[in-house]
Amino acid sequence: MDTRFTRGKSSILERPLTRPKTEVSVSAFALLFSEMVQYCQSRVYSVSELQTRLADMGQSVGASMLDVLVLREKNGKRETKVLNMLLFIKVNVWKSLFGKEADKLEQANDDDKTGFPAKVTAHWHKGTTLMIKFNESVITRDKALDGR
Repeated sequence: MDTRFTRGKSSILERPLTRPKTEVSVSAFALLFSEMVQYCQSRVYSVSELQTRLADMGQSVGASMLDVLVLREKNGKRETKVLNMLLFIKVNVWKSLFGKEADKLEQANDDDKTGFPAKVTAHWHKGTTLMIKFNESVITRDKALDGR
């Protein structure tokens, strides 16, 4: 590589994984999102297919982002306890996505739990609320970890 263009700068592969201090502009994000929707729209024949394609893309992007955040914030160590996972989402993931921590984390004491990976639903109650339902086996495993 020509040194006149890289003088004083390190290779991108030599840079640390620490969080950069830059943000993506809203207009760049909007353009990328619009292009993704148009790309998917041109390759489907129904609204349900479009929703499925966009959900698949979102899941892939979200999983990659979570991997990067776990690597940056936890040095690659994944949480095994449910409460610690939720706190990581509340603090680190939310701050990365929206620039601030989530307002609050509440635990409901109902018996209606479903499979893991968790089922997440969005609800409106004095703001957006994300409800995460876990399988009983996940709750049992978490209680067993508490007893160690």
